[in-house]
Amino acid sequence: MFIEPSIGKKSQHEKKGHIEVICGSMFSGKTEELIRRLNRALIARQKVEIFKPSIDKRYHEFDVVSHNESAIRSTPVNFADDIILLAGDCDVVGIDEVQFFDQQIIHVAAVLANSGKRVIMAGLDMDFEGKPFDPMPQLLAIAEYVTKVHAICMKCGDLASYSFRLSDAKEKVMVGEKESYEARCRKCFLEDKK
Repeated sequence: MFIEPSIGKKSQHEKKGHIEVICGSMFSGKTEELIRRLNRALIARQKVEIFKPSIDKRYHEFDVVSHNESAIRSTPVNFADDIILLAGDCDVVGIDEVQFFDQQIIHVAAVLANSGKRVIMAGLDMDFEGKPFDPMPQLLAIAEYVTKVHAICMKCGDLASYSFRLSDAKEKVMVGEKESYEARCRKCFLEDKK
């Protein structure tokens, strides 16, 4: 379990920003972990702002919601740059489903962290083909803290790190749930990918 390196309130000139990335496959608990960390920041009486891409309306139009139905209020945004404007003077910025943003999210994360904010981001590290899901590789490289979480393979019960698409759709971005995806281990992913 991730324990924050420092969580208490700090004066403006003591702030040291950093980037945390939570990654993994579908159904691995990424959003659950993001919500857990953001709730801990709220308990510590830090100012928290949470964002998600406006394309993700699976569970709720505004809230970030995990598969286990944990929820936290958020602001949907169309463009990564909007996050800088909307973050204001908060201490902690949470961003869910970062794989749905373009490459500009890398710059946004760096600007926020450089200004002294704790930036916590969650997203898929691989797409439905098992390839790195941009912009995650670059975010993983610049993050001070990286947490990879795993799901359970829905075929054999082993640890899973792949998101297997159940349809023949080829577009890279296809927002879906259990009707569209299953978590798979490497062996089961490769067997059914053929």
